[in-house]
Amino acid sequence: MAPSGRTLLGGKPLAKEGIQRVRRRSLITAASLAAASPFLPRLALAQGASIVGGGAVSPRQAYEKWAQLAQAALGIQMTYQGSNSNTGADQVVARQVDFAGTDNPKRPGMLREQHLIQFPAVLSAYVPVVNLPGVQPNQLKLTGELLADLFLGKITKWNDKKLAAENAGLRLPDMPVVPVHRADPSGPTYYFTTYLTRVSEAWAQGPRASNKVNFPTGQSVTADGGMIEKVKATPGAIGYTGASNAKSAQLATVSLRNRAGAFVAADAAAFAKAAEAGDWSAPGFVTEMVDLEAEGAWPIVTPTFILMPSNPEADKVTASLNTMKFFDWAFSNAGEATTGLGFVPLPAALHDSIKQVWRRVKGPDGKPIWEA
Repeated sequence: MAPSGRTLLGGKPLAKEGIQRVRRRSLITAASLAAASPFLPRLALAQGASIVGGGAVSPRQAYEKWAQLAQAALGIQMTYQGSNSNTGADQVVARQVDFAGTDNPKRPGMLREQHLIQFPAVLSAYVPVVNLPGVQPNQLKLTGELLADLFLGKITKWNDKKLAAENAGLRLPDMPVVPVHRADPSGPTYYFTTYLTRVSEAWAQGPRASNKVNFPTGQSVTADGGMIEKVKATPGAIGYTGASNAKSAQLATVSLRNRAGAFVAADAAAFAKAAEAGDWSAPGFVTEMVDLEAEGAWPIVTPTFILMPSNPEADKVTASLNTMKFFDWAFSNAGEATTGLGFVPLPAALHDSIKQVWRRVKGPDGKPIWEA
């Protein structure tokens, strides 16, 4: 779960003019995909239908991909402005957007108080990334303890004998280790340090887990873009980011030893194994997926969530219905379209449970909007 220090209302609601600028700036048009998706089934089109979302940056690439495909298949135009989870939550509470993306699942009491529903949309994996001459993606093998020691400053050279012992046959360079970490509060930092806390007693007794951590050594950056730029520009660097970012930036990921005792590559198969092993039965679908003991599972995987009103006003009923239609179509038809971007589709068995939650969304007449 997300750290208790995060709040639902993390920023000031946007003015109406700000929302209009978001709509104009972030609009994803149908022209970008007519040629890309001629094979998609043509469903009954909701002419002129549009929905607006905002919030977490980590799933933005997935939502934009779905938006392109859904524009062709459904005729629903989706706009998503990536900012951060707290801003997205603020916007949906103020009813300034139709839905919000958040990496921070909300407590049931908070959802009831703000008249919201919550459901998972896609899973993100977080991966260590390195810039080592001659080392290809997933060649470098690290245990959790070694990864923690690199960020604690206990291992300072890449040809350290502890690293060499796990990487027989791999030529490790004689260069300093340069840890790179986020200075701003972030979901990647929270999940990365949660993992380190689980696998390293020294980390658990020291920096611990939070969305903002006082790292004992290394260079600090701001935002995902800063992390990517610093690692790419710094030989000897090691950082962490979402798998989707690592893939698009062509950064070298590492293989990690999971709780089952095997080294696993940071790839779609390992991410999917973690998704299958998750327990989705808790209220709000809040599940703990860091360092699961599952064969072949990547150890740092977490869902990202959607928040939307459960009591839309009359003029927002259609937008709420279209939001659910959008995600229903995406879950059933476009999950695999995001695996190439480094995301993990939800397990198919979860779709029916999500639809049951959608029936809690009711119009002013008290009747469920979602009938499928």
